[in-house]
Amino acid sequence: MEEYKETNERAADVYSKRVKAGKRTYFFDVKSTRGSDFYLTITESKKRFRDNGFYYEKHKIFLYKEDFAKFVESLEEVIVKIKELMPDYDFNQVTDEKHDFGEEAQESELKWD
Repeated sequence: MEEYKETNERAADVYSKRVKAGKRTYFFDVKSTRGSDFYLTITESKKRFRDNGFYYEKHKIFLYKEDFAKFVESLEEVIVKIKELMPDYDFNQVTDEKHDFGEEAQESELKWD
């Protein structure tokens, strides 16, 4: 992770992780506030086409530290439910075509204590 540096900007970027997933790209950005607090933004970006070219459609959520544990717990719960509903699907299969995960991303787990 990059070292955090104090700044006067409203929301300074501290760390970013990009995940390419087919036609979508997800960005996980750690940002800091003037009060030296940190939060996470999760952005989904999709490439869309128009008559004169393309543009990126973006959807963003803000996740604050007091909600990390509830968020991860709920995310894990719904993933378990999806896996129960699709027992024949191999969720461990990862292809370069669909995902751009490095070794670091594959080995890490979401844990917020």
